[in-house]
Amino acid sequence: MIEYPSMSDPVPGIPYVNDNVALRDFKYYIFDWDDNILHMPTKIVMEHRETDGEWRPVELSTSTFALVRTDTAHYRPPPGGWREAFKNFEDPEDPAKPNGFLADTMAALAKVAGGERPTPSFSTFRKTLVEGRLFAIVTARGHAPSTIEKAVRLFIDNALSPLERATMMSNLRGYRRWLDGVEKFGTDKEELDFYLGMCRYSAVTNAVFKQRMALDPVYSEKLAVASVASRPELAKEFAIRDFVEHIFHMLKRKGGLGRSVAIGFSDDDKGNVESVSNYIRSELSKRFEGIKFVVYDTSDRSLAKGRKVCVSGQPNLPGF
Repeated sequence: MIEYPSMSDPVPGIPYVNDNVALRDFKYYIFDWDDNILHMPTKIVMEHRETDGEWRPVELSTSTFALVRTDTAHYRPPPGGWREAFKNFEDPEDPAKPNGFLADTMAALAKVAGGERPTPSFSTFRKTLVEGRLFAIVTARGHAPSTIEKAVRLFIDNALSPLERATMMSNLRGYRRWLDGVEKFGTDKEELDFYLGMCRYSAVTNAVFKQRMALDPVYSEKLAVASVASRPELAKEFAIRDFVEHIFHMLKRKGGLGRSVAIGFSDDDKGNVESVSNYIRSELSKRFEGIKFVVYDTSDRSLAKGRKVCVSGQPNLPGF
């Protein structure tokens, strides 16, 4: 990462502080990770019922699992249950051991660098980072938030060019000056730490996340009557609500509720897209009437940017 030792412009054409961010509207993003930001090589361990009626072990990609996960007639978790099925999607019990998620992230980034067509949200996520906009990662994985944040840092280091990283830092300092009144900035690392600390990382099968959800008065009731199959979508709803509330309260503290606010969500799982779209229409758009919500279905790899399936809310927030 480039270090900026003074208030001069260390990169030609890129100001140390981009004060023009004060003219922007407020746009924030919620991303699923697998097959939405990156095509991860991580496999799900399942059993498949063959034509002879026998169940045999099979490894599925996340994109294949998204298509067959409700087909209980032909697919089931192996002995050991769902924990065993998704063992590759959790952090190792021994923190000293290599983390498969980070290794798979590097492998996926290397494929893009080698010419593989990126996912529909790859460019949007890169642009989000370069512009310094807040975001949330909401994934069905079970990693700790710190692990997902490390993967985001790998993305920054490997998917952004030096010029893009310099632009990002200029934008981040611009937001800090505008919204927080900061004039004396830290190192790039310190400013990046602050920015990524303002974002959200929710792995909905993580034990801490599930406990927090179970303790929530609204979602504890929803969980009590939810089917096993519907719980992943319900967990994503909870994570999305958490991020929207985080954005709302941040803007309220900063006096930014009079500006245009939009929040986008993208996912490659049609079930999640439908669930989140219904949730936005029935609850979020009514509670946050001034926020514009956009949902993108990125399940069709032939569409470079996915398919817009839901737009709710008004572009301008009223006074609260």
